[in-house]
Amino acid sequence: MEEPKTVIVTGASRGIGHATARCFLDRGWRIITCSREDVPEACKRDPNWTRHIPTDLSDAASLAAFVDEANAVLGDAPLHGLVNNAGLSPKTPFKERLGCLNGDLNAWQQVFDINLLAPLKLARGFAAALHRGQGAIVNITSIAGHKVHPFAGSAYAISKAALSALTRELANEFAELDVRVNAVCPGEIETAMLQPEYEALIPRIPLGRMGTPEDVATTIYFLCSGDSGYVTGSEIWVTGGQHMF
Repeated sequence: MEEPKTVIVTGASRGIGHATARCFLDRGWRIITCSREDVPEACKRDPNWTRHIPTDLSDAASLAAFVDEANAVLGDAPLHGLVNNAGLSPKTPFKERLGCLNGDLNAWQQVFDINLLAPLKLARGFAAALHRGQGAIVNITSIAGHKVHPFAGSAYAISKAALSALTRELANEFAELDVRVNAVCPGEIETAMLQPEYEALIPRIPLGRMGTPEDVATTIYFLCSGDSGYVTGSEIWVTGGQHMF
């Protein structure tokens, strides 16, 4: 019998990350997860949920400790997927969009630490394990990284644009390790990050609805599975067609 595959999912306690963890679990994968919060007790009872490691990806020491602990859990076993889902999009106390002129530069640094530098550090930290598994990295970008968004802040949007570029660079270099690197680019997805004003964007979505975390999770799974074995350096839009306009 073939051994179950293993995936690491960041930001797994809620939203897209949690839906992704469940998607892989439902398909028999073992998962190692991290987030700032703990995971629900019901999830921890799943025998394939190998380890959850509370981690602050904006803190270099916390991130390094996560890499060390996850690699220790893996041992000499292969890693088949790394999903860089964790992200940060700061707002004012009134949920106002923060632009280039009114955003705190310290907050910009934290956004880039989590949204861009953490995926880079994790890719490097798990490169050997991914090579053993001929695995795949999936970065979660955003429609806001490709066009000015009415609600997403500038720091978030620019960090996601940079993550798209990082995906291409990693795909080029990791090909030598037999590791594929792609990105999933969500549009308006019904998560806790979404605010009521996003409802006004539905008329701009050809499919006429917001996406669900599961819409994104199944696309992530596809990019980690053998069904996408010749796909690398790509960014898949999960926007209901919104990106076309």
